[in-house]
Amino acid sequence: MRLAAHGSKAEHSSTADEATRRQVTLAAAAALSGLVQQMLVAQEAEAIGGNPLDYKKELARKRRKIPLEEFSDGPQGLKFYDITVGDGAEAKVGERVAIHYDVKFRNITFMTSRQGIGVTGGNPLGFDVGQPAGSAGSTLPGIDLGVRGMRVGGQRRVLVPPELGYGSRGVGEIPPNATLQVDIELLSIKTSAFGYRTKLVEG
Repeated sequence: MRLAAHGSKAEHSSTADEATRRQVTLAAAAALSGLVQQMLVAQEAEAIGGNPLDYKKELARKRRKIPLEEFSDGPQGLKFYDITVGDGAEAKVGERVAIHYDVKFRNITFMTSRQGIGVTGGNPLGFDVGQPAGSAGSTLPGIDLGVRGMRVGGQRRVLVPPELGYGSRGVGEIPPNATLQVDIELLSIKTSAFGYRTKLVEG
């Protein structure tokens, strides 16, 4: 009887120790995850020349839901809101631009140029502003119209009506007649060897 009782206490002690170890492991994993997140934020903040606190505030500002009444009316039913106004050259018809973009429908990102490893990962989109849709060097009409008037370094949110997006056909998981939200960051405007901004069509 004593042996049985002793064994029961030993099993109980072993179970308690296992539960304690599990709690310690989970706590350590949570702490490590938080530390890694802080390091990533610090790295991204350093990459853009700021401190982590300012970076997190700026990120929250950019991700906030913008009321429809704060958007400005653009051409052909397009609406836009400048999250950040750039201080570089202005994108105009006939110029070659490079942008980062995120295409969303109902707050779900379906397309992005930012996929990749690291802060500078991803593949920017280059296109000729004003180039007819479907021709070499062109892009989605809503993006083409949305980038006009932006300055390099700027970030803009654009609400693209169906006729400037994928229309009645849709694409992939984006249904027909969908109004899209497109976030655009203007990275650069191409210049010639002589310093003039120029249009470049890539084959």
